Amino acid sequence: MHSLLTGLLAGALSGALMGLFSHILFRVGLFHSSLIIIDGSFFFRVLKRQPSSAIISGAGLGIHLLTSALFGGFYMAGAAFLGLDPVVVRSFIPISIYTGFLWLSMLFMALPIAGQGVLGRKSSPYSWLEQLILHGIFAVTYYLSLGLFS
Repeated sequence: MHSLLTGLLAGALSGALMGLFSHILFRVGLFHSSLIIIDGSFFFRVLKRQPSSAIISGAGLGIHLLTSALFGGFYMAGAAFLGLDPVVVRSFIPISIYTGFLWLSMLFMALPIAGQGVLGRKSSPYSWLEQLILHGIFAVTYYLSLGLFS
């Protein structure tokens, strides 16, 4: 159970940093989308509501933190379920591979479901690169956070 909590906390911290970078880079014009706004907009589109941009951002941040925590917890729970060596699981290569799968899932499942199209093409032809950078931030932060919370 301890490793699950560690995974949840590391995932939440990693997602917070990833979301913060995404939102700041969007606001300054370097990125064409913000994960926080995508998450919040999708949530309210499902509810058929159109609240203020502040409420969309707040909800998006909450959703992003929750999903990031769950992805972090899933990694540790999956590793424990498979009986993988905890030392190996906490090394950068397996974390990078896992994050690579998250990146592909984002491009081919999450962004299309959220209305951004495959590879996020509706927001930019370079969304795949923006997402790669953000998932790289997630991977590095998750790796460092596992050590921090252990």
